[in-house]
Formats: sequence, structure tokens, C-alpha cells
Amino acid sequence: MQNKGLIRLFAIILSVVCLYQLSFTWVAKNIENDAVIYAENNADATSQEALNSLEREYLDSVANTPVMDLGFTDFTYNEIKEKEINLGLDLKGGISAILEVSVRDILFGLSNESKNPVFNEALVNATKAQKGSDKDYLELFFEAFETASNGSVKLSDPSIFGNKSLKDKINFKMGDEEVIPILQEEVKGSINTAFEVLRSRIDRFGVTQPSIQRIGESGRIQIELPGAKDIDRVRKLLQSTAELQFWEAYTNQELSQFFIAANTKLAEILKLEDAEVVKDTVTAEEDEIDDLLGEVKDSVDFETANPLFSKLFVRFPQTQNDISSIIASARVKDTAVLDEYLSMKEIRSLLPEELKYAKFAWDAKPKNNLINLYVLKSNRNDEAPIQGDVISDAQQVFDQLGANPEVSMTMNSKGTKQWAKMTTANVGKFVAVVLDDYVYSAPRVNDAITTGRTSISGQFTIDEAQDLANALKSGKLPAAAKIIESDVVGASLGKEAIDSGTYSFIIALIIVLLWMIFYYGKAGIFSDIALILNILFIFGVLTSFGAVLTLPGIAGIVLTIGMSVDANVLIYERIKEELNKGKGLKEGINDGFGGALSSILDANVTTLLTGIILYVFGTGPVKGFATTLMIGIITSLFSAIFITRLLIEWYVGNERKLTFNTNITKNWFKDINIDFLKKRRISYIISGIILVIGIGSLLTNGLNYGVDFKGGRTYTVRFAENVSPPEIASSLKDAFGSSPEVKTFGSANQLKITTKYKIDDYGVTVEDEIQQLLYEGLAAFIPNDISYEAFKGAENAQNIGIMKFYMVGPTIADDIKQAAFWAIIGSLIVVFLYILVRFRKWQFSLGAVAAVFHDVLIVLSIFSLFYKILPFDMEIGQSFIAAILTVVGYSLNDTVVIFDRIREFDNKHPGWKYFRTVNTALSSTLGRTINTSLTTLIVLLAIFLFGGDSIKGFMFALIIGIIVGTYSSLFIASPIMYDTTQKLEKKQQKK
Repeated sequence: MQNKGLIRLFAIILSVVCLYQLSFTWVAKNIENDAVIYAENNADATSQEALNSLEREYLDSVANTPVMDLGFTDFTYNEIKEKEINLGLDLKGGISAILEVSVRDILFGLSNESKNPVFNEALVNATKAQKGSDKDYLELFFEAFETASNGSVKLSDPSIFGNKSLKDKINFKMGDEEVIPILQEEVKGSINTAFEVLRSRIDRFGVTQPSIQRIGESGRIQIELPGAKDIDRVRKLLQSTAELQFWEAYTNQELSQFFIAANTKLAEILKLEDAEVVKDTVTAEEDEIDDLLGEVKDSVDFETANPLFSKLFVRFPQTQNDISSIIASARVKDTAVLDEYLSMKEIRSLLPEELKYAKFAWDAKPKNNLINLYVLKSNRNDEAPIQGDVISDAQQVFDQLGANPEVSMTMNSKGTKQWAKMTTANVGKFVAVVLDDYVYSAPRVNDAITTGRTSISGQFTIDEAQDLANALKSGKLPAAAKIIESDVVGASLGKEAIDSGTYSFIIALIIVLLWMIFYYGKAGIFSDIALILNILFIFGVLTSFGAVLTLPGIAGIVLTIGMSVDANVLIYERIKEELNKGKGLKEGINDGFGGALSSILDANVTTLLTGIILYVFGTGPVKGFATTLMIGIITSLFSAIFITRLLIEWYVGNERKLTFNTNITKNWFKDINIDFLKKRRISYIISGIILVIGIGSLLTNGLNYGVDFKGGRTYTVRFAENVSPPEIASSLKDAFGSSPEVKTFGSANQLKITTKYKIDDYGVTVEDEIQQLLYEGLAAFIPNDISYEAFKGAENAQNIGIMKFYMVGPTIADDIKQAAFWAIIGSLIVVFLYILVRFRKWQFSLGAVAAVFHDVLIVLSIFSLFYKILPFDMEIGQSFIAAILTVVGYSLNDTVVIFDRIREFDNKHPGWKYFRTVNTALSSTLGRTINTSLTTLIVLLAIFLFGGDSIKGFMFALIIGIIVGTYSSLFIASPIMYDTTQKLEKKQQKK
């Protein structure tokens, strides 16, 4: 081998760099273990919250202290945390979300909230069309506007975009074709602003290694916060627009008569049935509950006569001291109904003339399940007297007593003047501080405030006050950002995933190392050394590039181990062939490496192409899998081709004897001569029967689509004891209106609950409502000491409650399906073209693609036939697509090695009949095919048996794929290539 010295130097440098990169992870983990020990030794209580607090205290104390000294430089704890390996959500816990900035809201804002009927019709139609289209919202809006206007009105109309706000860019003389590019730039600018605002908020949030990136020009932003503890806090921070407003507020004295009139009017409108109907249904046999029914009747009578007051508890002032900005209170669950009542035209018409623009607003935070109602002095344009853009600074402070957190704000010169004017005019009255349409405080103004400083007080925790201050400093979002896909993983589930992933990884590695020594003897030791270095390279490169390691990523690494064995097997089998021809050891080694190189490159390039397609089309864990797969393929090639050869040539260079087998395995797969092609019709029949049964099942039984593809919310819930899925589904039916999909996930005390309840609705309040319904529906199965907060707190190190939460909106579910479809089609096209270029015959491409198509259909068929029977999750989602594409890559790996040998024999023995050439090639590679497939299969079985529950379905798809892929490379790909080649030759002979 040429340039041995250079390769040796590069391998040493690469090893040192990888060890250096991984040393930060090692030191960080040691410090965090010290923090755990410190917390356990100093905690007064054993609660997880107390332990977490002490851990943070310890880590904060060393945050900026040098903890790693390399002699020439040192690093603080914060610095090494930035350099340690990135763990994904499934290993560390945290939240991942895709936010969609509402382009509809941006357009509505650019139009100055236009009332133009054509414009608003176009917005409505574009919103409807978006649910079933892969086009972006802006394009759909332009199409909808053109249809709705039919030339009657232009985008530049003064009532739409030809307004004062855009007067420097758009005038009423412009045609739509001139306005469209301007609007595109405005929308793009707003999305960029949203991105920067969100990035600023996240940077201040305080988690290590956060990730935020745009997804093309779609208005979507992907955010990952590994290790985030307070999930509710994250949701609020991401979705809050931070639109701050200052309003004058009415008092309960001014609204008293209105609410009395509204209550009477509402009773007339609703026309409730007389409560006697209830009594009429009582049978004579139920006399013993007459008293109870009398109470029910009284209750219903009151609701009939007072539909508003039965839900809204109005504070009628009895004395001067009772006058307040708090008008009324209500139960949180009744707010939606009350909003509907108070927005009725018949009810609003009861407002006095001076109150006709009154705006109803709820408190930002309920207390004891009650929330206060305020009424703001709005106007015709619903514009607040003072907007949040006048805030120049905001910070979390404490009140004068030093007890309660609040937010102190400083205004710019414009805001200072406006605030002084507003407070001067309202001395003795009330002013409300409103954020995102929720009232945070509405205090009485005792004196005019001319300093430009004010504060927002309320029932804040320190974190809430800090988040509010951060949001105000970052600025408001140009439009609402809604979470359309989110993945929340509890810290304890992440730790379990690390443990199971590490366990399966070590078992798989030990099996492979022992097998190589058992099969190849001393030569197997050299391949094991190369394999261990390969693992070092993979983790080192992952850390160097800041790539994220996920649970599927660990599966990708383990699969890479199996594939790296393949390269060594190809080389060793070639060397054995050369030695069997009578060549000397050094010559046989040299020719063996040279002869195997073509097969190794072809096989790995096809898998690499599959990995690239996975990376381009995948998101989240799928992208993590693709990353480790691609890195693993490249490092495996270097390790197998160069490291193994360096070790072998060093060993035999000292005239030492080296064999490539053991006494047990030396005669395995030797002198095999199987007539594969003679059996091809049998294999066609077997495959045909399986495919017919499978396609029948696909048409009748279908597939178990996950929320990735159909939209919905999935909760992984763990219970104290084993539970029955049908019982749980029945218990939740009333809460969600229909039975959710409930199935055991892993152990019998853990369920995966999937519901489509309110899937078109987004926001923190919706998520809270659904989790509350889930908690109430499961109350009978949860220990009494588990509160709602503990139940939903996936961020805590808990063992009961919501362990994982995953939500996908219907729009993005359609996008994921399309991406999956194009990923599979793209991989087949790329593979067809690559094989066509490499082998110069379309018959080879057809055979390979037919075999791959055959493998994919059989895997799909197995999942369709058994997803209701097997005791683990067999959902069709993004991870399954990753598995399918990996099967494609592996099947091609096998097929290409065989095709490469067919081409080699065809060139060496032109006089042979093609039948003999193909059969001999298949027989000569059988040892390698079985050896590699068996090794990879054992590795996958180790992960399947000892890995986490979340990847069992993923690994099962790979196991089936490996078995079917090995079969198809022998009995489908080569026979189809042979048959099509022979048919073409016969046609040419006839001509």
C-alpha cells in the first residue's frame, strides 16, 4: 500500500482530535455526577424539586470556574457544556417544536385589518385550501384573491394594501403583478423578524445547546430545546406574540346595570326549556330521590332565569371601597361560553352609547380555578392609546416588600410623554396593562407618572416574570406563531432511553467483536481494532460538527457496525480466494484488498445516497439517523480499507504467518456450487403469493398510521399498576367525545393514547384543556396523591403521568406524507441511475429496483398483517420511512456486491454461458452474503430485545428488511436481471 506513513499520520491525528472532542463530554458528565452527590448530601428534603435546586446551585457555582486544565489552556463548565456531544430529546428530554408564523395574520396586519369583503373572502378561502395543498399560504392567497375579485378590485386598492402604512411602496395605480413581489418581500421580512425575536427569547431562556432554524421560505421555524425542564413555560414563551398595550379600564360600578339587562335579555334569547321536564321523566319507583330532584329543579330554574349570572359572578359594588377594575369572575371552563354570550349583537346593543366600544378581557392567570373579567375602554379602530413598542427596557424585579416578583419597564421619550398624559387624565381611575389580549394588572392610578417607568405586577413566579421581561425586551412577534408539531420527552424517559440504548449498543458490539475473532481468527482481531477506532471516529466527528445524537442515531451507529463488518468480510473472503489460488500471503493480501475495493465502494455509495435522501427529506430523529449513518459509512470505509490493511501489513511484514479462518470455520462456504437460477421460478411463486396476501391486507386491513401521517396528539402515559387499554379508551370517551386510540407501549403499565380532539386548534390554552381532560378521564387509574401538575409534568423525574407528548397538525402531517413519498421515489430513481452508470446495462438497474420494490412491499405487508397482533408499536411514521430507506440501502448493498462479481466473471470468462456466470457469482459470494447478513441481524436483534420501546417497531422493520433483502438479492434481483438480459439477446438474435 502506498503512502503508508501519510495514512498512519492521518489516523493518529484523527484519533487524537476525536479523543480531544469527546473529553469535554467525559468531564461534563463527571461534574454533573458531582452535582448529584452534592445535592444528595445537602438536601433537607428528598423531593425531586429540592434535589434539582441543589444540583443547579452546584453547577451555577462552577459555571465560570476553570474545571478542565490542558496545560496550554483551560475551560470553564459553561465552555465544556458547549463542546460536549449533543443529545437529542429522546435521550435528554426536552421539547422540539415546529412553529408556523401566521402569514394570514401578517397579510391582515399589512392591510390595516381591512374590512374589504373580497380581501377577507380570499383569506378565508386560502386558509381552507391550505389544509389540502402543499403550496405556501401566500401563493394560495393570491390565487384566491384573483378568483374572488374577478378583476373587480385590485390588491393596491386603498381599502386593502394601498393604505397609509404601505404608501411608500404601494399606490392605488399599481396592478396585482406589481404588488405581489412587494407583498412577498414584506411577508419574508416579517418572518425574518419573527425568527430573530424567537431566537432572542430562546437565547435568554437558559438551556444549553438550543437549536433554531428556518424551514425554507414556508414561514415555519424549527426549535429544539434539549433538557428543557418547564414545558408549559417553553410553550408560552414560544407562542406569545408579546403585544403589550395600555388601556383605560371601566369599573364594576359603570357596568352593573348593563350586566343586569344582559342577564334578562340572554334568558329570552336562549329560551331554555322548563326544568319541569326533568321531573316528568321520574318514574313512580324513584320516589326516594324526590328531594334530590327538587334540588335539581331549583338549580335548573336558576340557570333558566339567570343564564349569565349562573356562570358569571358579577361584583356589584355596595360601598365606595367595592369599586374596582375587576368587573366579575368566572370558572375557567365557562370562559368560552361567556365570550360567545358577551359578543352577541343583541347583548352588545344593551351597552350605553358611551360604552359601545367596550372590550371584554380576561385575567392572565386564574386563581383557584376562577378568572377575573375586565372591561377596557376601546374605540372604533380598537387601537390601544399606548403600544408596547415604546418599551426600551424591561427586567424582573421584586415589589417594595421584596416578596413578590414583578416586571419593571422603562419607556422611551415618546412613551414617557404618552404615559404621563394617560396617567394624569386617569388619577383616581384604573389603567390596565394588557399583554396578548390578557390583563396582567389593572391598578388604580393614585398620581400621574411622568418618569417613564412603570411595572407589571401580578401572581408571578420568578421564571414567569423573567420570561415576560425577556419577551418585552425581544420585541413582539409580527404575527402569531402557532406550534403545528411538537415532541415533548420527559427527563426520566430520556434517561431510560440512554440506558437501554447504551445496553443494546454494548451487547451488539461484543457480539460482533467475538464473531469476527471466532470466524477469522487472528485476522478478526485486526478488524475488531479497526471497528473500535471506527466507533471512536463516529462519536468524535459527531461531537466536532455539533450533530445531535438521537436514539435512532444510536441505531444508525449500530447498523454501521454491521455494515463495517461487511467491508472486512468482503476483503477477507477475497484474500482467502486469492490464497486458494496458490498465491503467497503478501500477494494474496494485496490482491484481496484490490479486488474487494470496487464492491465495497459500490455497496457503500448506494447506502450513502440513501442516507443523503433521508437527511434531505427527514426531520428530527430521522435526520439524526441519517447523519450517523452517513458519518458511519465514511469512517467505516476509512477504517476497513486503510486501518485494517495497515495492521495486517504490519503483522505480516515481520514474516509472521496469518490465516483468515479458524479450525472450525476454515471449510465453511467452501466449494459451493448452487444452481440459483434453476430455482428462480419457485422463488417467483413464493414471492408472488406473499405479495398477493400482503397487497390484499393493505387494501382491506390497511396500515396503522401514526400521528406523523394523520395528525393528532399522542401521549405516552405511565401508570402505577398494569391497566387495560379498552378500559382506558372507554373512560376517555366522554372526555374527548369519541374513543381515542389506546394501546400498550412497552410494559403493561404504560400506554400510548392518541386523539384527534381539537386537532385544528392550537395554543397553550388548548393543550392545557386537553391535558386536563386526560387527567380527569384517567383519575380512576391514577393514585390520589398525583396532582394535575405532577401528572402533566413530563419535565420532572417522575414515573407516573405523561412521559412523552407528540402533536402533529393536519397541515404538516400532509407535508410529512409527501416528503416520505418523495424520499422513497427519490431513492429508487437515484439508485436506478447509479447502477445504470456503474454497470452500463439497464437490466442491472431493473433487477436492483425490482428487488428493492419487492422488499419494501413485503415489509409493508408484514406491518399490515401483524400490527393488531404483535405486542409492540408498529405505527407507520417518519421512523418507519427511515427504516424502509435503510432496507433499500442494505438490499442494494447486497445486490451490488453480487452484480459486481457477475460483471467481473463476465469479463474474465467471456466464453462462459451467462447462466453459468450468474450462478457462479451467486455461489462465490454466498459466504459473504450469509456472514454479513447474519452479523447485522444479530446486531439488530440485540437492539430489538434490549433497546427502548420507542424503537422496537423501527428495529422490527429493519430485521424483516434484512431477511427479505438477503433473500431478494439472491432470488429476485439476479434472476430478473438474467431473464431480461436473455430476452433481449433472443430478440437481437431473431433480428
